[in-house]
Amino acid sequence: MGYIIYFLITIAILVFVHEFGHFLAAKLSKMRVDVFAIGFGKRLFGWNKLTGFTLGNLPDDFDGMGNTDYRLCIAPLGGYVKIAGMVDESFDVKFANTEPQPYEFRAKPTVSKIFVITAGVLMNLLLAYFIFASVNFFQQKELVRTTKIGYVAQNSTAGKAGFRQNDRIISINGRKTVHWEDVMTPVFMDNMTKDLEVKIERNGNEQTIIVPQKTFAKESGRGEMVLMPSGYEVSADSVIEGFPASKAGIIKGDIFISVNNEYIAGSRQTTSIISANKGKTIPVKLLRGQDTVTLGVTPGKDGRIGVMLNARFNGIIDYKSTGLAESLLNGVTDIGKFTKLTFSMLGNVVSGNIEFSSAFGGPVKIAQYAAKSAQSGFLTFIFFLATLSLSLAILNILPFPVLDGGHFVIILIEGIIKREIPIKIKMAIQNTGFVILLLFMAFVIYNDLISM
Repeated sequence: MGYIIYFLITIAILVFVHEFGHFLAAKLSKMRVDVFAIGFGKRLFGWNKLTGFTLGNLPDDFDGMGNTDYRLCIAPLGGYVKIAGMVDESFDVKFANTEPQPYEFRAKPTVSKIFVITAGVLMNLLLAYFIFASVNFFQQKELVRTTKIGYVAQNSTAGKAGFRQNDRIISINGRKTVHWEDVMTPVFMDNMTKDLEVKIERNGNEQTIIVPQKTFAKESGRGEMVLMPSGYEVSADSVIEGFPASKAGIIKGDIFISVNNEYIAGSRQTTSIISANKGKTIPVKLLRGQDTVTLGVTPGKDGRIGVMLNARFNGIIDYKSTGLAESLLNGVTDIGKFTKLTFSMLGNVVSGNIEFSSAFGGPVKIAQYAAKSAQSGFLTFIFFLATLSLSLAILNILPFPVLDGGHFVIILIEGIIKREIPIKIKMAIQNTGFVILLLFMAFVIYNDLISM
């Protein structure tokens, strides 16, 4: 239920912002907006100036006479603004047999049409920018002051690239590294488009590691940790009675030293090792007070042992405040970084470097991430909202039928040839695109479910 609630909140905000962009641009361009809908399909309820608040569908012959019907529809996976004289997601082309009216989309100049069709994407970009800038301004950044590697998984991409436990990273591509964030940013961002020249200190000697472009593409796509810093302590924050951990003797406050003979440097690593050993009894070495305890724990069939983990950095954490001017500039930088990362991931999916299920998520994954981010705090949730808003803007501007980018291409073509493309052709394009989009959504949802 929590997933559903946060999913609906997230989608409602994103759809409202996007569609409000189209709505506002249409009104400013003196176009008649017949419907402002959140969701698709049957009208559950709505309001307009002529009928007031009503339940269910309006009569088929209803004429709002320029008054917008604001409605909530049954399928909450999007929304639309129905602009008079435009072939859109409503597939209503009753206007085709009449002369263009001054208030219709088709009667307006190309510049006005482009303004209206791109306004939704612009609003999503503005929402993402506003949130990125606000988070930069209101939240102090926690910077972990270490560049020493605490753990490199066996047979991992990082290990094959040449990284070893206890290496201290001095610089990456000539940029000095002081905090762990100085390491992770180039590893996740820069490596998508270029090689990394990493200077390290190992056993008192300096060495250089060359990491080829896209080495960490798959890990980046799945959101996995590529390297783990030294100095983190993972403890049992709570232990559920009756689960494998409780039965084995793990108690609240125990610190994990190793699991299945692998040194522990982070909570995500701990979870990964446990879930990879379903039904197998594995050794777990713990620090309990001043004593070291080794227990045998058997993860359940779901790969869990019933422990809530807490990871805490024992070293120095620097806090950085950002002024207004820098926050506004960082908002633009964040937009650029995430846009670059999005297109890199799309390219890696096409080239086969990243699995489709790792790069794309549908309603199920959005619900999961929305709930998890909300549980982590308000700022975490709105930051997730910003990244989703930016992704929606990028995907929506792609030149595909039904999407804003598809409409944009048609408008440009009509502007160049100085006449309207026949409505039958537009409808064929819309119908084809809509069917493909539905099939794509079904495939995305299927991938969500099998990857749960």
